[in-house]
Amino acid sequence: MNNWHIKLILLVSLLAGACIPAIGQIVTVEKSESQIADSIRAELDSRPYFSLYKDTYFIGGTVLGGEPTIHNSDVKFQISFQQRLTKSVLPWHTYLYLFYTQKAIWNVLERSLPFHDLNFNPGIGLSRFIIMKNRLVGKATLILEHESNGRDGTASRSWNKLSIAAEGYISPYLMAHAKYWIPIVDGQYNRDILRYSGLYQAGFQAISHDNKWVLDMTLVKRKGWNLNFNTIIQLGYRINHNSNQFIMLQYYNGYGETMLDYNQYHSRLRIGLLIRPKFFSDF
Repeated sequence: MNNWHIKLILLVSLLAGACIPAIGQIVTVEKSESQIADSIRAELDSRPYFSLYKDTYFIGGTVLGGEPTIHNSDVKFQISFQQRLTKSVLPWHTYLYLFYTQKAIWNVLERSLPFHDLNFNPGIGLSRFIIMKNRLVGKATLILEHESNGRDGTASRSWNKLSIAAEGYISPYLMAHAKYWIPIVDGQYNRDILRYSGLYQAGFQAISHDNKWVLDMTLVKRKGWNLNFNTIIQLGYRINHNSNQFIMLQYYNGYGETMLDYNQYHSRLRIGLLIRPKFFSDF
């Protein structure tokens, strides 16, 4: 074998040896879009199974546009949590979860401090995270829920909803949301609840870049073709940089604030303590 043949073989061998690990490195570093989406889902699935759901708060206040009295001044509180039942392993990368929300109006200024109304809202949801261009951009959810006040007789109120909900994460600091429901009204004394508590809602949640302020607004469209909305606006200031506790001011205007008084107009301003998830709240 000639010397130039030997030199050529050695050169090819050296080049092959250099290229093989380089090719292997390229294959391991570059990930497909589906692999990146799976990584994002895996990170989301690693979060705690038990967590906050809607905002949890304890606030007190009075009527706007009228004279405050012991009968129209109260404390309102809400407790809400969820338990994820599966990871994103169901068809179409969905996951199943249970949730429970309880809301109360407490007449703390009246004698014996009676509760005016208690509302119970359990349900089950099937959610899918929406991942596009290697980032989480939203979430879509199918929800079956029940809401009632646990009373009997003429004070009894209840209904059920099959809802389709969506969240869009415009940025790490802004989220838009919408929810439409098919109602099943089984309460004998709230047959007209759609006129007051509506058929769908939309709104947004915004967080300041320093994570100190949070602003929520939700509009609930009541039945009818005119521009009739129930309006909920919340402004919160974080108490401590490392906590999820806020001082919150809440404004409620419209109908449907509680099940018992679903057909009565309320305009209330309340202030108190808000506890919310580190990410965006559900609604």
